[in-house]
Amino acid sequence: MAAEPEILDELRRLRSRVPYLTGALAASVDGLVLAQDTPGVEPDGMAALTAAALGVAVRLTDATGQGEFRELTVRGAYGYVATYAAGRGAVLTLLAQDRVNAGRLHLEGRRAGARIGELLDSRAPAEPPAAKPARAPARTRTARTPRTTNARTSTDS
Repeated sequence: MAAEPEILDELRRLRSRVPYLTGALAASVDGLVLAQDTPGVEPDGMAALTAAALGVAVRLTDATGQGEFRELTVRGAYGYVATYAAGRGAVLTLLAQDRVNAGRLHLEGRRAGARIGELLDSRAPAEPPAAKPARAPARTRTARTPRTTNARTSTDS
């Protein structure tokens, strides 16, 4: 892919701008590695897992009416895995230690995802817009009736 060196440069610049960022990977939405800077992590497996998580995240945002996928963040005991949309057919996944500034991680991750998306989308052949499936009408929320419990009361005689 012609854009790979530019994407790799963006990943390296991102790692230098965000303290405690330990890895960065650009992948297609099908789980193919486009560029990676992930020392100590197997990039093909990470890309495949990202694609699986992305599939669930896209369905979740759609099912809940939250719109098009933008990002997914997972926090573990030792740090973060954050995935950002990167154009029409790619994602950026970042690994960071727990002590990373999460706001900075998101700010820089969103910016880098947008730049990577621009690089990839400018080189990709134009695709016809995909037909969106018809949506069912939104359900109206009804008020919930609070649950009541039969509490025993003791009376002194």
